[in-house]
Amino acid sequence: NYGGLGLNDNNRRSSPTQIGTDNTWSSVDWGFNIGVGIKTDGTLWAWGRNGGGQIGDNTNTQRSSPTQIPGTTWSDVSSVNYNTVAVKTDGTLWTWGDPEYGTLGQNTTSGAGVSSPTQLGSGADWSKVTVGGHQAGAVKTDGTLYMWGNNQQGQLGQNSLVQQSSPVQVPGTTWNDITMYTYTLYGSTLATKTDGTLWSWGYNNHGQLGDNSRVNKSSPIQIP
Repeated sequence: NYGGLGLNDNNRRSSPTQIGTDNTWSSVDWGFNIGVGIKTDGTLWAWGRNGGGQIGDNTNTQRSSPTQIPGTTWSDVSSVNYNTVAVKTDGTLWTWGDPEYGTLGQNTTSGAGVSSPTQLGSGADWSKVTVGGHQAGAVKTDGTLYMWGNNQQGQLGQNSLVQQSSPVQVPGTTWNDITMYTYTLYGSTLATKTDGTLWSWGYNNHGQLGDNSRVNKSSPIQIP
């Protein structure tokens, strides 16, 4: 009902259906009725749910087809629920959408949604991003990992359950990639290091952390 498939309607599909006719897409992400994608020319496109401004086109209007976000130098993007996080080729980090729980990383947890990309800090050394419901994370080029947002299950990896509205560093300097998942406010995080090891933390009621338990973890633990 939110146009989340990007097919210019609100109909369901039970088989893969091509979005448009372009063959210049390079990377995509999708989460809870919003899709985002980057083309080979560095342009960023989004579609679907937009109640918090998470599409980033300076409106709160739902879009059932890909809509271009200003700029031509985007390199990585992640979106889910009411928030989007992205990196440009110059290494700058940008967020937009709903500020609740500090998910924008802009040192606020309230107010109207931000419907256009807003730079987070002044750093130009970010490389990869992820957002999962009400928390987000990003890896820098030096291998450090930063996270922010909701932390009720320890999904920020800070050895605490304290919510963070600005990026805080997760211990370690050899992080490589990260992904997150959230169901309502229950968040889990998975990440890899440059040595190929796999780590997890956060919500674990179904064993999603892969550590042979169902106990939440507020610090990264290595998966055997």
